[in-house]
Amino acid sequence: MSSTILALGRSSFGDPANEGKLLSQEEAIALLNEWVPNERLRLHMKQVSAVMKAWALEKEGADELTARKWELAGLLHDADWEKYPEAHCRMIIEKLEELGVDAEVIHCIASHGPRYFGVEPNNTMDKMIYVFDELSGFIHAATLMRPTRYEGMDVKSILKKLKTPSFAAQVSRDDINDAIGRIDTPLEEIIQFIIDHQKDVV
Repeated sequence: MSSTILALGRSSFGDPANEGKLLSQEEAIALLNEWVPNERLRLHMKQVSAVMKAWALEKEGADELTARKWELAGLLHDADWEKYPEAHCRMIIEKLEELGVDAEVIHCIASHGPRYFGVEPNNTMDKMIYVFDELSGFIHAATLMRPTRYEGMDVKSILKKLKTPSFAAQVSRDDINDAIGRIDTPLEEIIQFIIDHQKDVV
C-alpha cells in the first residue's frame, strides 16, 4: 500500500437500514473486473476474500450471511487502488454506499489501513482484513520465488523473509505488527492459515 495519507475524514459509512444487503457473487466479480484491470491485483483481492471467508466460517462460527460479508469486504477492499490511487478507498466506499451495501462491509473496507484512512478497525471482521491484507500479499510474493510455489512452504521461511527488509520492501512490517497486536492469534498461526487457504485461489 502507498505511504500516502488518504484520510477519509469520517468514521460512519453506509446506511444501517441496509443491514444484510450484499452484492451477489456475480455482481461483485463484475464490479471487480470493471474497476481492476490488473490481473495480479485482482488475484490479491480474491485471495484476501477467500481467506476472510474461511476465517469467518472456521474460526468465528459465522453463518452464511456473515461469511458473505467477510468475503465481499475482502474481494473489493482495493477495488479503486489502481484506477484512483489518490482517492483509495474513497471511491469504492462511495460506490458501495450508492449501491446500498451493508454498512458493516463498507466500514470494514474503510478500516483496512487505519494509518492511511484514519478509520479504526472496530470489530473482528475489521481487524482481520487489516491482518490479512499485507500478509496475504507478502506470502504470495514469497511463493513467486519458489519453483513449487505454495507446496511445501513453511511458516519459518515467511518469518525469515519478514525480517529481511529488502524482500517485498513495499510491504509495511509496521502495519503487520500493528494489525497482529490487535488480535489474540499468534502471527505464526495467521501465516499458516493464509498459506492453507489462498494456495488454490486463481
